[in-house]
Amino acid sequence: MFLRVIGRPLLAKVKETTGIVGLDVVPNARVVLIDLYNKTLKEIQAVPEDEGYRKSVEAFTRHRLSVCKEEEDWEVIEKRLGCGQVEELIEEARDELTLIGKMIEWDPWGVPDDYECEVIENDAPIPKHVPQHRPGPLPAEFYKTLEGLLSESKTEIPAATSSSDPQLKE
Repeated sequence: MFLRVIGRPLLAKVKETTGIVGLDVVPNARVVLIDLYNKTLKEIQAVPEDEGYRKSVEAFTRHRLSVCKEEEDWEVIEKRLGCGQVEELIEEARDELTLIGKMIEWDPWGVPDDYECEVIENDAPIPKHVPQHRPGPLPAEFYKTLEGLLSESKTEIPAATSSSDPQLKE
């Protein structure tokens, strides 16, 4: 019993360096992570329950917290989480806490249901590298095939004009 309580921390491997310039070794990283993850779970409560951001943060923070509570060794924590070194996880957790504060300040989920976004349309050409997120006109062969199929069944189809279709309007 004595060896487990006293000897285990003394025999634990000590990390000499992170190998990352500017990122110092944190000797008590597990304790720091547990504290940061608990703070994160407390802070995220200010975000509305049904928001995806809150759900996401809570899910990965709870997972990381449970791993940190289950494991004593920093190497095992790093291996199980697969997200870098514990010192990097500490930086990420601090950044997440900062972001939570910013998200609460910005309130992106506070958009009223009746809010209408102003749409600005102009005739400027869209650069080729910018995705337009709308389907282009179907090839003429498609309409010929469709007409052939429908003529067999004696059904009429509307004229295929892209200018009348508001979805294809440029």
